Amino acid sequence: MTQTPTKQQQPPRQARAHFVVPAKHPMVTVLGSGDALLRVIERAFPSVDIHVRGNEISAVGEAEDVALVQRLFDEMMLVLRTGQPMTEDAVERSIAMLRAGGTAGVEGGAETPAQVLTQSIVSSRGRTIRPKTLNQKRYVDAIDKHTIVFGIGPAGTGKTYLAMAKAVQALQAKQVNRIILTRPAVEAGERLGFLPGTLYEKIDPYLRPLYDALHDMLDPDSIPRLMAAGTIEVAPLAYMRGRTLNDAFIILDEAQNTSAEQMKMFLTRLGFESKIVITGDVTQVDLPNGTKSGLRQVQDILADVEDVHFSRLTSTDVVRHKLVGRIVDAYEAYDTAQTAADAAAGGGSGSRPKRK
Repeated sequence: MTQTPTKQQQPPRQARAHFVVPAKHPMVTVLGSGDALLRVIERAFPSVDIHVRGNEISAVGEAEDVALVQRLFDEMMLVLRTGQPMTEDAVERSIAMLRAGGTAGVEGGAETPAQVLTQSIVSSRGRTIRPKTLNQKRYVDAIDKHTIVFGIGPAGTGKTYLAMAKAVQALQAKQVNRIILTRPAVEAGERLGFLPGTLYEKIDPYLRPLYDALHDMLDPDSIPRLMAAGTIEVAPLAYMRGRTLNDAFIILDEAQNTSAEQMKMFLTRLGFESKIVITGDVTQVDLPNGTKSGLRQVQDILADVEDVHFSRLTSTDVVRHKLVGRIVDAYEAYDTAQTAADAAAGGGSGSRPKRK
């Protein structure tokens, strides 16, 4: 008696796709120098055989993967039509987005890789700042839609950098009259008066990352003039107390190092026609023992408040060296295992010391 193969035993369904690159686009823009982009695609889809002849590309293999390859080339062409080049990093991120979203595409309501990779925020000296991942695009879109936005995620996910770009964009579009950048000077215990030098010499080490981002987005020669005029203000969080901030785009960086009282103080500085973006990484709290992180607490307090949005980024949104994302994942896995081990050692009694 012959058994009918079960669904699990049946070989994957095969499919074929054919793609023609318009003559106005050189094949090197699609395949990359030395076929570097093609090799990225082949590594990502080992079940698919990709053949190139002239300006025609064919793909044969498992139906699901072939459909993704077809969509990938469609998305790449949409990006190339804007005049933006495709890079190996952009191809890898496009593949990740397509896999995360399946094959639903725009009809399913999800953003496509081309929509993410071609969204411009601000341009300076021939360089355009854009989101590079789906979560980054949603973070940027949330800043447009909401008055207060929290960008929470690990190092390298572009939380502060994209917020700075949106601030510069708002200033250039005259949506606000000034940009205010602040962060807690935790290493100095906020007691800056005890440090030698002028105010700016005291706070410079803690605010330097904000200055560096500004220099990427504005003419460096214009920054001292804008700061002297008060159009751009960079100051430690302690200097926000007692103020009402109108017509401003305000960024609080490293917010995980605010206390609960400081976070409340900062949020209540909001004035008319202003926008606030708060960024931080809740896994990197540097506060003294016993001090609760204001960023951790505020997620529970404001979770259901209208016009307040929480954007969460993960290791998949890291746009630094690829190893950074793997490092973040390794630390998260270690923390999870350590928490489980501590709970087991404590018998689940809750005697384990709480993390800030």
